[in-house]
Parts: sequence; structure tokens; C-alpha cells
Amino acid sequence: MISDLTTLLFFPGGLSMLLAGMAFTWLDRKLLARLQNRLGPRWFQPLADMVKLLAKEEVVPAGVNRLLFVGLPVVALAGALTAVLYIPLWGLPPAASFPGDLVVTVYLLSLLTLCTGLAGANSGGRFSLLGATRTLTQLFAYEAPFLMALMGPALVAGSWQIALITAGINGRWLLFTQPIGFLVALIGLMGKLEMPPFDAPEAETEIVAGALTEYSGRGLALFYLGRSVEMVLGLTLVAAFYLGGLSNPVAFLLKTLGLLLFIAIVQSLMARLRIDQTVGLWWRYGALLVLLQWLVLWGGRWL
Repeated sequence: MISDLTTLLFFPGGLSMLLAGMAFTWLDRKLLARLQNRLGPRWFQPLADMVKLLAKEEVVPAGVNRLLFVGLPVVALAGALTAVLYIPLWGLPPAASFPGDLVVTVYLLSLLTLCTGLAGANSGGRFSLLGATRTLTQLFAYEAPFLMALMGPALVAGSWQIALITAGINGRWLLFTQPIGFLVALIGLMGKLEMPPFDAPEAETEIVAGALTEYSGRGLALFYLGRSVEMVLGLTLVAAFYLGGLSNPVAFLLKTLGLLLFIAIVQSLMARLRIDQTVGLWWRYGALLVLLQWLVLWGGRWL
């Protein structure tokens, strides 16, 4: 009982995931700053931001559904923390596993986007509504290709269970045999997290903070924490599926940090895409390329 509570609350879930999310957020911001010839934030900046937001008053706009306004950030963070149970964090076996948990995990990670869109629609402000529309529109562009890219390794392993997929990979770097799926998974993850150049839903120069414009205090902090945790989980899944499966924690962490560096480089090289460019180009070509790779897999050439 005590070991189960420790696993859920501290390691590998709960508190450790919140701290890891803030650490990855800081490193992403720091790498992006250095690539742009800036200093970037100090190591404690994400923690200071969370403490500041949690200490502030949460202002609920007039005319909104208060239950949804307060509850959606909680559901978004809860979905990300629940997905922690099924993902091989730090190269260790998942805390829980069942057949088909890959599909469940991907949709748990989608709760953040769905809650963000609903939060913007519920807020009622013009910027919030526009941000919610963009968020939910972009969801249709990257969600299916992202799921399809993660199913490529599942085809190789012959299972939809994350633990069996990582075991079935057996040290093979599928990055070299499924490069399209690898790139689609990483770019899809950036779309899920609304990172540049896929940050049209929260373009600060156009619509302030998008769907979260009316949020402050605790609600905004929970949304940010959910996004940070989801970044760690997404990078972990891609590393486990495409970079040789599970390994010792140090080697696995280095693989994950390498993926984070790749994401930072993409952010620094590309300007923001319009929402029509994100939806049109990514859905049209990303999904088709993954489907083409599936045909190759089914043909047995890389199995």
C-alpha cells in the first residue's frame, strides 16, 4: 500500500512528473534562447512562474459556467498524470499495463487540447473563442498522424500494448527503418503542445493568449503544468518507440534530451504557420506519408 502510494504521488508519478515537466520546459526555453543568441531564463524560472500563478487570485469572468471554468484545468492535468501510469518513464517499465493501452494513452494526452478548446469556448471572449476554434481545428490536423506514427512500431511488435511494443523492439532503432513515422511523431507532438511554428492557436501578437486569455491564477498554472507533463510523456514515447526501446535511465534520458534539442532547433528555424497552412499541409502530407510507410510495413520489408 505504501509503495503504491509512493509510486502514484512521488516517483515515477505525481510530484516527480510536475518537477520533470518544469525542468524540461526550462531546458526547452534555454535551448531556444541560446539558438537565438539570447541568455534565456534561469533554472528556477518555471518553478517561480508556477508559485506566482498559484498565489494569484483566480478571476472567473461573468457569464461563464463556473464549474467548467474551474474544472477543465484539473481534468487536463489529471489526464496527463493518468497517462504517466502506462508510459515507460526514464527507461523503466510502465507502472501499469493492459492490452490496447497505447490508444488509451494517446487519447489521455489529447484531453489537454480538448479541455483547452472547451475552456476558450466557455470563456466567451473574442480572443478566447478564436483561440478555441484554432485549437480544435488544429487538433484534427495532427492528432490522427501522431497516432498513426506511434502505431508503426506497434505493427513491428505485433501489439497495441506499450510494454510489449518496447519489449518487441528489442533494441532496434526504428528511426532508421521508419524515418517518416519518427518525424511525423515529433512534429505531431509539437502540434499537440502548440509549439512554434504550430502556435497559431495562442499567437500572442494576434489573439493575446488564445483560448486561455481569460484564465489567471490556479487555472492557468494547471494548464501550463499539464502541457509541461505532456511534453515529457510525448518525448518519452517517441524515444521508447524509435530510439532503441528501453535502456538504462541515463542513456534513455540522453535520448530524450536529444529529441528536445531537435524540437528546439525546429522552433528556432521556422516562423509561425497560419492555421490554414498547419491544417492543409500537415493533414494532407503527414497522414499520407505515414500511410505509405504502413504499406511498406505490411509488405514485410522492414519487419
